[in-house]
Amino acid sequence: MFIKGCDVYEYQLLLKHILNSGVNYAPNQEIVYRDLYRYTYRDLYERVCKLANALEELGVKNGTRIGVMEWDSHRYLECYFAIPMLGAVLHTINVRLSAETVAYTINHAEDEIILVNTDFLPLLDLIRKRLSVKRFILIKDSEKSLETDLTELEYEEMLRNSKSNYDFPEFDENTVATLFYTTGTTGDPKGVWFTHRQLVLHTLAAAVWVTGWRSNVRLKEEKEVYMPLTPMFHVHAWGYPYVATLLGLKQVYPGRYEPKKIVELILKEKVTFSHCVPTILQMIIENLPAGIILDKWKVIVGGSKLPEGLAIKAKERGIKVTSGYGMSETCPKLLSAAFKPHLTDLSDDEKLKYCLKTGIPNPLVYVRVVNENFTDVKKNGKEMGEIIVRAPWLTQGYLKDEIKTKELWAGGWLHTGDIAVVDEEGYVTIVDRLKDVIKSGGEWISSLALENLLSMHPKVKEVAVIGKPHEKWGERPVAIIVPIENEKPSEEELRSFLMKLVEEGRITKWAIPDDFVIVDQIPKTSVGKIDKKMLRKMFSKQFYSKVVNKKSYDTS
Repeated sequence: MFIKGCDVYEYQLLLKHILNSGVNYAPNQEIVYRDLYRYTYRDLYERVCKLANALEELGVKNGTRIGVMEWDSHRYLECYFAIPMLGAVLHTINVRLSAETVAYTINHAEDEIILVNTDFLPLLDLIRKRLSVKRFILIKDSEKSLETDLTELEYEEMLRNSKSNYDFPEFDENTVATLFYTTGTTGDPKGVWFTHRQLVLHTLAAAVWVTGWRSNVRLKEEKEVYMPLTPMFHVHAWGYPYVATLLGLKQVYPGRYEPKKIVELILKEKVTFSHCVPTILQMIIENLPAGIILDKWKVIVGGSKLPEGLAIKAKERGIKVTSGYGMSETCPKLLSAAFKPHLTDLSDDEKLKYCLKTGIPNPLVYVRVVNENFTDVKKNGKEMGEIIVRAPWLTQGYLKDEIKTKELWAGGWLHTGDIAVVDEEGYVTIVDRLKDVIKSGGEWISSLALENLLSMHPKVKEVAVIGKPHEKWGERPVAIIVPIENEKPSEEELRSFLMKLVEEGRITKWAIPDDFVIVDQIPKTSVGKIDKKMLRKMFSKQFYSKVVNKKSYDTS
């Protein structure tokens, strides 16, 4: 019951509260950018205020869309807060897309200002004439002069000339804060957006998970050090820069992803917590000096299934890995590998198996796995269905695309397009993307399951499995393998390896690939996932026979 005349404050869930919480708790905590810059949370707040003042002087107002083309840095963190805290919209531009696609996303988003690292000027020069952007702000790491006509504004100079205090406004928590684009198998990229309310709730739930007893990560000590290894342009780096700031953790930003520099930073800054896709973890393990054990480093692996072979390699180096699951449309956290209370006394080998499962829902998340009739699959670990979800931070739609939005939210649940099974304990395990599952003779074959098993072969460094057209069976699996250096496995070795797993009941004989193709590298998407769309294009029916005959193909 409301009482008239009372000045009740209606608290809005805004990103400024995340920043204020971290600064008030740990004003002297460090934020590090490579070996180039080091400052405190107190400095972070002052620079966020300066950036807000500078942008306001440029005419930024509520709803203005501002694009950022930058490496993972302290400056990007400042943009994560300053831009949405003004009521403007932060567009995190995927700089790894083609020039044509980058131009499309900028124009579709209607960006008015772009902050651009000088490393991306060549990309920008290719598309500038097609952009309706009003202002460009340069970001650079050195004082070297540049051959560019974009000399009007430079980030650090702009901040030096701005006031270090700003009274950030109050506004509706349902105001859009961020926007970015997700690429699919067909058509143009789709814009997904999130409000302040959604980002704050996602941050709180993620913080509960990483610090709580449910988690395999369990960040507990003040000495925890966070470093993102998922690009900050991709789903807010899975939301963890906001989580780290809320908790007041030391943060380390690696800039451009260079394996040796990342390893150097992990060792020098004593990094304890990161997140990445499997290919990044593989890259780091390969670049670890001999004898180095990272027994303090906890890593959430998502974006693609964590292969068992890679998990074992990580464990041998002391790295604690665990699976996480989400997607661009979900902000992204949905599921995480964790041990339910009655499973905490498992052996290390049994715990590893649970770490490889997709997991159980994070706080406030509802997950169903449904068949074509929209009814839940049986919890027997065998019946497959699509994952559909509800949570308070899911995107409400695709920007300017009503048709795709209706498809995404059919039946009042967000459709992920991922195929999974559920075991008797309620643990979800993804078996494939809906578009990647191999339909052979009326049966479904999981490409992810095959990849997981082949990853354990001692001569296999990386593997992808796709379906090839087959006149009789519709599709048959093909394994595309990158071997360990100087350890090329024969087809007979690989078949024999899988046959032993058939005898152990881990795979059916029917699922063994028809062909094994050895390649030098496997193509990746802009965020480091295996690009199966490209693989299917490369190994199309018309081209396939040529490739198999020579058993090797350089995917570069």
